[in-house]
Amino acid sequence: MRLEGVCVRYGWREPWVLRDVTLELPEGRLIRARGGNGGGKSTLLRVAAGVCAPTRGGVRDRPARRAYVPERFPAALPFTAHDYLCHLGRIHGLRGQEPARRATAALERFGAGAFAATPLAQLSKGTCQKVAVAQALLGEPDLLVLDEAWTGLDQDARDALDDAVDERLRRDGTVLFVDHDPLRLAGVPAVHWQVGDARVRESDTARATAALRLTFSNWQGRHDRPRSEDGPRSDDGLCSDDGPSGRKLSELPGVRSVRELPDQRFEVEVDAAHGDDLLRTLLADPAVHIESVR
Repeated sequence: MRLEGVCVRYGWREPWVLRDVTLELPEGRLIRARGGNGGGKSTLLRVAAGVCAPTRGGVRDRPARRAYVPERFPAALPFTAHDYLCHLGRIHGLRGQEPARRATAALERFGAGAFAATPLAQLSKGTCQKVAVAQALLGEPDLLVLDEAWTGLDQDARDALDDAVDERLRRDGTVLFVDHDPLRLAGVPAVHWQVGDARVRESDTARATAALRLTFSNWQGRHDRPRSEDGPRSDDGLCSDDGPSGRKLSELPGVRSVRELPDQRFEVEVDAAHGDDLLRTLLADPAVHIESVR
């Protein structure tokens, strides 16, 4: 898929939101669009998804199977959550019982199964966002466009969306997204687009290696350290520290190393994408004192 000379403005006297944008969306890749508020990111995503047409230029080889999660989902539609997904499923070409089956599975996946019979207009913002994400995945799109799709989701639903993105990529789908969290999907190889001043600059990056290193004290769990044959604890092994959440530090997603320091202090290195998970675990113990985050 390719954007060729794309220009967009909302009125003849208005400034250009996008101007002379020529980009390729490679198959099977994750693409992240970055930029300041009002810089044209959402417009770029809508053009890519086919939701709006460019003022000039065009889009070549856009996949027939594509889906889009907007920044603001239009909740005031005359459907229940399940009926809406069934309707979208039929638009995607699903027949028979398949729309209902996929609708039920999608709502359950994102933790909204209990609201299947609730009218969209009566859903909370978070639950409505779950429906918006679910509808985008019904047709197993080859192009998935996500505009702040994680906003408003609880942690389980965010994790489910991360998994869904991974599934699309493993099936050679293209995923284009914007998110306010700079660490969102940070561990996945991605193409980065910088949007601003009506232009889009592209840079390809290798697999992210960013990590957080946290130093803290007063952890109240077990500290089962590997021991050498003559007894002393090794300073290089991983701890198996059961904290208040019942999870071991070394078993948390993305943890690269756990090191015991003097004075009952610990240093943990974790992939940046999973830093929030580790911080939540530490903050669940009121005795823990976090000394530094680097």
